[in-house]
Amino acid sequence: MNVLMNLLWLLLGGIFTCLEYLISSLLMMITIIGIPFGLQTMKLAFLALSPFGKEVITVPHSGGCLSILMNILWLFLGGFWISLTHLVFGFILCVTVIGIPFGLQHFKLASLALTPFGKEVVNK
Repeated sequence: MNVLMNLLWLLLGGIFTCLEYLISSLLMMITIIGIPFGLQTMKLAFLALSPFGKEVITVPHSGGCLSILMNILWLFLGGFWISLTHLVFGFILCVTVIGIPFGLQHFKLASLALTPFGKEVVNK
């Protein structure tokens, strides 16, 4: 079932979301300072490619204060707006019964987009 839902996700815009994250990731990695942010955007791209059957977990003891500092910088450098976009799409999709599974995936992407440092994407 996850494979079918991931295929529908890709056909209904997931591939474009993934490509946008990949392009922005490569642009961020041009500078040394942007590499950590580019890696987090790459994490979002892979989740946007196939979100069904994946789970976002918080890694215990993952960077400590540095992880918190990077998440704060991420919020100010666009993470808030990325997360807000996924929340809006999630609410719009959850209006219909058919769109609820896709809306829930946008909520998953929104939580990762809000604070990506210290989180991992794992298979269920």
